[in-house]
Amino acid sequence: MNLEELLFSKTHEWVAVEASGDESVATIGISAFAVEALTDLVFIELPEVGRQVEAQQPFCEVESVKAVSDIYAPVDGEVVAVNEQLPDNLELLSSDPYGAGWIAKIRVSNPAGLNDLLNHSAYQQQCDQEAH
Repeated sequence: MNLEELLFSKTHEWVAVEASGDESVATIGISAFAVEALTDLVFIELPEVGRQVEAQQPFCEVESVKAVSDIYAPVDGEVVAVNEQLPDNLELLSSDPYGAGWIAKIRVSNPAGLNDLLNHSAYQQQCDQEAH
């Protein structure tokens, strides 16, 4: 996955958009920055396939030894797939957050919402500010 081509939400979710005809499907995950901040992950609750989600609203959660954290949908749409490997292989979030550690695929219902997301450079600036 080319990080330069990903979009990011301010809440540290990444988005890879695949367009096919009139339809766009967004693969969603959490950034390496978020995984490092969460530290030792112990559980993930995946969203249900078929669920309608709204941008900036929680759609699943991940639990670390420190806390339970919401994962926010970066786009409006319908969950069309989830990464069934994650609940039993949480280390994928740490070892390959932008590849095998993807969380869900969402059929985008409002493509204009993608304009609200950050490009890689803007996201890196946000992470640098949060780290200080």
